[in-house]
Amino acid sequence: MDRRVTFNHRVLPYFLLAPQIAITLVFFVWPAGQALLQSTLIEDPFGLSSEFVYFENFAFVLSDPLYARSILTTAIFSFSVAGLALTIALFLAAKADAVISGRMIYRTLLIWPYAVAPAIAGVLFLFMFNPRVGVLSSALVALGVDWNYLLNGNQAMMLVIGASAWKQISYNFLFFLAGMQAMPRSLIEAAAIDGAGPTYRFWTIIFPLLMPITFFLLVINMIFAFFETFGVIDAVTQGGPAGATNILVYKVFRDGFIGLDLGSSAAQSVILMGIVIVLTVAQFRYVEKRVTY
Repeated sequence: MDRRVTFNHRVLPYFLLAPQIAITLVFFVWPAGQALLQSTLIEDPFGLSSEFVYFENFAFVLSDPLYARSILTTAIFSFSVAGLALTIALFLAAKADAVISGRMIYRTLLIWPYAVAPAIAGVLFLFMFNPRVGVLSSALVALGVDWNYLLNGNQAMMLVIGASAWKQISYNFLFFLAGMQAMPRSLIEAAAIDGAGPTYRFWTIIFPLLMPITFFLLVINMIFAFFETFGVIDAVTQGGPAGATNILVYKVFRDGFIGLDLGSSAAQSVILMGIVIVLTVAQFRYVEKRVTY
């Protein structure tokens, strides 16, 4: 029996796909094409004149030591955000899956942060860790920690990593919890009858079954850290202090909209797009081989 959906009308499928295709063309394909074009031009800040310079913008960007430092900063930031968000979300999902009393309240509270925009998450952490009026910064000072992320680059990096990971934990939590609830309980109960403890059951049964979800979330979290954390950086540190949190996506903004170097900014956006594509392909090509479906 064929269960596939079929359309007898030849035009209807294209009509249904037209809105999504239009959105993709307007908001993805066209901006990407504009970035490729601008990356080969040197333009004045007002866009009144331009000169075709081939790949000079790319040569300038790749030879800039500040850009190399931004790549390293982005790598540390992205892997830290993805690792922290996935680890905490997996732990919370495991605990929420075991909760019997008041489970709906517990799960709802864990999902709430997903509704918070990245910029708002940054502002929340900004107030909590402000060196002068922050509640948590006062607690750190009371414990003997010389806390001032406005002057200390490592502290600023930890702050934006924490804010970005906190924002993404709820998203990961939803997928991990859904995966755990979809598992056949007979496997876990059989392992418990055989004498396997909770920790052993988790690492030998539950986590291997979650590997497809974990792989998917790894890709999504890396893309999130590369692009969607712009609001956190802009709200908390503006790339400082001394460029300590100036990740690639924020450097594109600073050079393009503040420095008005449109050609260099466009070249950086193209390079950033290429880096994300390479990382995604590498994850699917090499990491996915270790995933058990």
